[in-house]
Amino acid sequence: MKAISSFLIALAATIMSSGPSSAAACGPFGDPPAKVDHGTFASFLSRHSPICRGGKVLGPWTDADGDERYACLYEPANAGKSNPLPIVVFLHGSVATADSVSFTGLTDLIDKADLGGTRQGFILLAPQGRYTSHFYPGADSNAFGWDNWYRQLSPSGSVTVGGTVYPENVDAAAIDHFVSEVHATGHVDSRRIYLMGWSNGAAMAMLYAMNRPWVAAAAVYSAPNPFAAFSDECPQVPVAVDASGNGQLRLFNPDVPLMHVRNSCDIGGICPNARMFAARVRMIGGSIDDVVLDSSGAQVPSCDQTCGTDEMATSDIGNLAGLRGLLHHMRWPKAWNDKMLAFLRQHPLKAEPNLSFSTPAITGVQPIPF
Repeated sequence: MKAISSFLIALAATIMSSGPSSAAACGPFGDPPAKVDHGTFASFLSRHSPICRGGKVLGPWTDADGDERYACLYEPANAGKSNPLPIVVFLHGSVATADSVSFTGLTDLIDKADLGGTRQGFILLAPQGRYTSHFYPGADSNAFGWDNWYRQLSPSGSVTVGGTVYPENVDAAAIDHFVSEVHATGHVDSRRIYLMGWSNGAAMAMLYAMNRPWVAAAAVYSAPNPFAAFSDECPQVPVAVDASGNGQLRLFNPDVPLMHVRNSCDIGGICPNARMFAARVRMIGGSIDDVVLDSSGAQVPSCDQTCGTDEMATSDIGNLAGLRGLLHHMRWPKAWNDKMLAFLRQHPLKAEPNLSFSTPAITGVQPIPF
């Protein structure tokens, strides 16, 4: 047992050792777009679709950078045009793929849970990220995941600032595309489009939800602050008005209801980092249910300070406290699934969304009206 513990501590220290540094200048949307790794191993992984066991593979769809994108789709038997259902869009964590949704227990609930509407059940969509550079330490600095550091998520696509054109975040565009594809079947209740996510996917899910007015609510697990965490040299403060400089980021859906379930002892000390995020959401008038859990899964009032106190989550993980945080982070809180889904059910949109948006890509996808 001692040998296993020593190995895990060493592994944790390797994963969370010195991280990447941003050499590029910060812009109005934070960092430059993440760089895709086209190395042999990364290319091999990226070319292969997820397995989507028990579901359906969507894709490939080619994004604006020329990369093939995939998603997993899980629909209950009663889904159809005569019975539009809520849809939950799940974003996987870093170093994981869309298939990791099977570890959450959500796939077992698609025909059982009540997310509102006329009948029980929901559609589950799990898009897959890319193998890119991350502003996370160590081995996680280059892995599958989502680019929540380049924060140009305007629903209208590309924008121009100071004469420079900033294209839409390609990960956000990929999520747009797959949601649009499923929505086009007529199976989706447009008032009940929800986001969930884990770790890096949770950060992206909240960033995405706060910029898409057709997203009704988001409930996520163990997210770093999508605006400022770890080694990110271009942190930003979210605002609900026009940004006054590169240090601020305007959101297009700042009032979206959020639920963040997280650990009092978490990887890299992200508990205080998430506390900072919650405070900033409330500062702009947003709503967030901030739920902190202890090791048994019970709700507690505050973070475990032995696992880190730095709001940028720079705590040392190469010790027993860091190992505890890593192990907690890797475990989805299945016991909280019902409460997370109940939160989503309580927050449908008040009216049918009528927003049109574009998902620019090589394949020339046109704007789809919602």
